[in-house]
Amino acid sequence: MKVILDGMGGDNAPFETVKGAVEASKETQHQICIVGKEDQIKAELEKYKYDPQKIEVVHAEEVITNEDSPVKAIKRKKDSSMVKGLTLVKEGKGDLFVSAGNTGALVVGSRMILGRINGIDRPALASIYPVLGEKACLLVDAGASSESKPHNLLEYGTMGSIYVEKVLGRPDPKVGLVNLGVEEGKGTTVTKAAFKQLSQAPINFVGNVEAREVPAGACDVIVCDGFVGNVILKLTEGLAWNILKLLKKKFLDGFKAKIGAIFLKDKLGELKNEFDYSEYGGAPILGVEGPVVKMHGSSNAKAVKNTILKGIPYAQEGVVEIIKDAITDLEEIIASEQ
Repeated sequence: MKVILDGMGGDNAPFETVKGAVEASKETQHQICIVGKEDQIKAELEKYKYDPQKIEVVHAEEVITNEDSPVKAIKRKKDSSMVKGLTLVKEGKGDLFVSAGNTGALVVGSRMILGRINGIDRPALASIYPVLGEKACLLVDAGASSESKPHNLLEYGTMGSIYVEKVLGRPDPKVGLVNLGVEEGKGTTVTKAAFKQLSQAPINFVGNVEAREVPAGACDVIVCDGFVGNVILKLTEGLAWNILKLLKKKFLDGFKAKIGAIFLKDKLGELKNEFDYSEYGGAPILGVEGPVVKMHGSSNAKAVKNTILKGIPYAQEGVVEIIKDAITDLEEIIASEQ
């Protein structure tokens, strides 16, 4: 198979993107196609030893930046690395698209170029959520749609369950709905209706989960609308790094503290790695007609490498086709509630 990589997307492109692609190519037999400004990408490739049979470059003159309007950028920048990359997947010339570029543009581009899976109302951005001391879980939606209807949350839970099982290798994953309380009658009109629909779905739905239970690993798939999901992610990220900064400050405050830090150095390093996004790979966009993975905008080479390697099963395991097959069951549940 062939991985299509957006060579110009993200804060550290193309230098970290190319370095990550080279590192990934040494750990997989699959081909990697880097799309972007050919002269810049080839100049970066010349810095490393790589197999030219495993890495190719496709020229794209334009770049979609974070300042661009998502819809306008996709429509007007036809020669951008993002549009060209998605088009290669659409045309069957690539099996997986990976980008650290403008999130909104990537979601819009995936919908416009690849198209939505028939029966899926709103594609979702699914983000890996770190759980201390436990296996990371998947949060759906992480920001693709700020508002959702009950059947959208049903779709998120179903697609997330399929992804966790097939890509993360976790049989019968637990699916939980973020809510104000664990009782069935809690929440808004939307979450109450979504609870009922998720309860009827052929997934391992464990009911409502409160936000405080999420970091403790209450479930494998966290279901919520994009507004709530994005707030959860950013709050967790900010809190984690501030706690680590505070710990560092405390351990450097005085001679005894510094001695203790020496003995705890390895454990503190392990704790830091549990919150390091570069360890987990990217966020899949679920519900579109092709595997697409969004990397963090400030991804370094390590994050690029891990996103490529961990994204490959998304295409290999036929997740898109499995989601298509599951839609029939969802349509029956939705119809029964209308």
